[in-house]
Amino acid sequence: MALSRSMLVATALMLAMSLPVQAMDAETSQALDAALNGSQRSAESKARDVYRHPRATLDFFGLEAHMTVIELWPGGGWYTEILAPTLRGSGKLITAHYGENSGSEYRTRSYLGFVEKLAAAGNVYDQVEVIGFGTGAGNALGQDASADMVLVFRNIHSLIRSGLLDEFLQAAMDVLKPGGVLGIVQHRGVEIEDLTVDDETILTMAASGYLPESYVIKQAEAAGFKLDGKSELNANPKDLKDYPEGVWTLPPSLSLGDVDRDTYIAIGESDRMTLRLIKPRGTDPD
Repeated sequence: MALSRSMLVATALMLAMSLPVQAMDAETSQALDAALNGSQRSAESKARDVYRHPRATLDFFGLEAHMTVIELWPGGGWYTEILAPTLRGSGKLITAHYGENSGSEYRTRSYLGFVEKLAAAGNVYDQVEVIGFGTGAGNALGQDASADMVLVFRNIHSLIRSGLLDEFLQAAMDVLKPGGVLGIVQHRGVEIEDLTVDDETILTMAASGYLPESYVIKQAEAAGFKLDGKSELNANPKDLKDYPEGVWTLPPSLSLGDVDRDTYIAIGESDRMTLRLIKPRGTDPD
């Protein structure tokens, strides 16, 4: 059956939204390939590539080796292992971790482990700057209009649970240059309309790790960002999004241990939205 003109236009727009901003330049491509295959990445880290598609994801966000990039809450540094050597020498990586005085034993331990990881491989991470963002830390991400890109991998739900989503979005808006990119990868939940950040439903969803894609976009746009593209490259249609321990039931956490382990391994990592938002030009601070 022939497609109507409106259907053809809609299909074209959807495809366009999934394309990278531009083909990755040769310098960035070579640096990224070297980082992905580097000895700083363990076999366990590399095994996650099939689910997380780091090369395609960073290409979609428009990463360039000369950029100043801020990574929010890098955790153990899975993406830091890729970003740091890619940007080393030509650009700058700033990691906004929890900080040493986060008020949480888990977050303090995570921060200290991350700092130790960087110090143990100075030939890779010597140019990485570490700042604090969170409870008990200064929550600016840097000087106004000083960064080209802010990246958030699987942490929007954590920001909501911490009551910091609005504060983070404002900090990202402030630190980005006009035209700068906010790149988000987030566990994608079922769609529920008309949710607000204080809604009990969204707080319950955030506790599971999953969030509606439309909600994340709505909150970013309310902060002044413009949706510039979204991609299905980190989608997983096998993810049922309804597990005893939320998203952590799936790999790599497998929080139920041996209970239905093979089933969860077969599903793989979560279904994820991948969003590219920009700070509109003409929004320089006075």
